[in-house]
Amino acid sequence: MTELDVVLDDLTADGDQLDRLVADLDAYQWRLPTPAPGWTIADQIAHLTFIFRLAAMAATDPKTFAAMTAGAQRDFDGAVNAALKAYQNDSPDTLLAKWRAERKAAVAGLAAVPAGQTVPWLVNPLPPVVLACAGIMEQFAHGQDIADTLGVTLERTDRLRHLVGFAVLTRDFGYLSRGLTPPSTEFRFEITGPSGELWTYGPEDSEQRISGPAEDFCLLVTRRRHRDDVAVTAVGEEADRWLDIAQAYRGPAGPGRRPGQFARVAR
Repeated sequence: MTELDVVLDDLTADGDQLDRLVADLDAYQWRLPTPAPGWTIADQIAHLTFIFRLAAMAATDPKTFAAMTAGAQRDFDGAVNAALKAYQNDSPDTLLAKWRAERKAAVAGLAAVPAGQTVPWLVNPLPPVVLACAGIMEQFAHGQDIADTLGVTLERTDRLRHLVGFAVLTRDFGYLSRGLTPPSTEFRFEITGPSGELWTYGPEDSEQRISGPAEDFCLLVTRRRHRDDVAVTAVGEEADRWLDIAQAYRGPAGPGRRPGQFARVAR
C-alpha cells in the first residue's frame, strides 16, 4: 500500500466511527448545541459534508472547485456560514446520506489522482496525501465537538499519527492567523501515540521542544481543549508561546475552549 492508501483507509475508519455515533440520533439530538458557539450537531456534520465535497471537487474537477471557493479567499467565515445554510433544511436522514456520499466521493477522487500530482486547495495546491490528512484533522475536531455534546468518548488509535504530522507541518498557522511572524527556529516534537510508540519530528538538538500524548496534542492543535487541560508541555520560550496559539487549520482561530471547560481524563 502507498502512503496515500494508508491515510485514506484511516480517514475512512475515522469517518465510520463518527458515523456510528450520529447514525441513530433523533431529530432533537441533531439540533443540540455543541461547544462550538452557534453550531449544532447538524451544523458539524454539514460542515464536514461541505469539506468533503470540496475535496472531491478539487481532486476531480479543479475548475468547478475554483469557482466554488472564490468567495472563501475574500471572506472565510462568510463562505463557511453560507455553506452551512445550504444544508439547514435537510432532515437528519438526508444530511447523513449526503455526508456519506461526499466522504466516499472524496476518498475515491483523491485515490485516483496520478502519483506526483497536486490538487488545488483554499490557499495553495496540496499533495493528495496532505489533503487527506487535513480531512482527518477536520473529522477529529468536529467529531470531538459532537462527542463532547453527547458526553461520550471516541476511540483514539495510532491513526492520530496523520493528524500529529499534519499539525507539525502546519506549525505556523497559529502565527499567521494572528498576523504574527513565525519564528525561524525549528521545533522538536516528541509525541506519544495511543499504542505507546514515540513519534518524533524536528532536530534533536532544538531548544524549543513540545511533548505529550497524541490525543492531548491533537485536542490542543484543533483548539478543542485549552492548554491548561491537556498534558502537553513545552521547553523554551517560543515553544511555550506556541501552546497558546497552536492551530492546525487556516483561517480565524475562533474562541477555542475555556480552561476547565472539560474535565480532564486521568491518564
